[in-house]
Amino acid sequence: MTGWQMLFYKEVLRFWKVSFQTVAAPVLTAVLYLLIFGHVLEDHVKVYDRIGYTTFLVPGLVMMSVLQNAFANSSSSLIQSKIMGSLVFQLLTPLSHWAWFVGYVGSSVVRGLVVGLGVFIVTLAFATPQFAAPGWILVFALLGAALLATLGVIAGLWADKFDQMAAFQNFIIVPMTFLSGVFYSIGSLPPFWQAVSHLNPFFYMIDGFRYGFFGQSDTSPWLSLGIVGTAWLAVSLLAVHLLRTGYKIRN
Repeated sequence: MTGWQMLFYKEVLRFWKVSFQTVAAPVLTAVLYLLIFGHVLEDHVKVYDRIGYTTFLVPGLVMMSVLQNAFANSSSSLIQSKIMGSLVFQLLTPLSHWAWFVGYVGSSVVRGLVVGLGVFIVTLAFATPQFAAPGWILVFALLGAALLATLGVIAGLWADKFDQMAAFQNFIIVPMTFLSGVFYSIGSLPPFWQAVSHLNPFFYMIDGFRYGFFGQSDTSPWLSLGIVGTAWLAVSLLAVHLLRTGYKIRN
């Protein structure tokens, strides 16, 4: 294997060795959300014509699982390596900053997609899937996972201890995920909160992903693609720069 392939392989093995925690647990959490919200609101909320609330909820939960687990993989790997001191062994290798970027982001995308696929498979027991535009499903799943994986690299480089990482996740990632339309359509919100939601890049990931299932969304999938793609390019440039300069990992 080349350098980036070995790092990618090592990071995939890292989360797969504890798959009960890194894969099974997030799937169970998403299914619990589906059971609770679907049971309570199925007969009371109608988002799109001829689409039940439980069916509407499934893509949001799948995408939420993809995003949160892609972020958790890269961020937790870096912060654990820094605190335990094992990161020095990677610094001794001739790996370039691009190899680090591809290894960490690629493995995190794999984890996000594996968890998302697990959530989708389990939810087949509760809702009949629809595939209006499968290409959009794949595009937004990959872009969303890559964006959050890259944010995880930035957070892992920035944080010096676990409580800093927890603060980053609890005060930035989780609120932006839950306020992005996972459980509702922003069309049901007052005009002010609709405008606020349009400032959240996570909204465009979930809205575009949902369009792939139903052919309906709160905004154009092309607009969502442009915003998500631009956001990923911006954070990727920042992450590569931090890795190239050795930010908080070379001292």
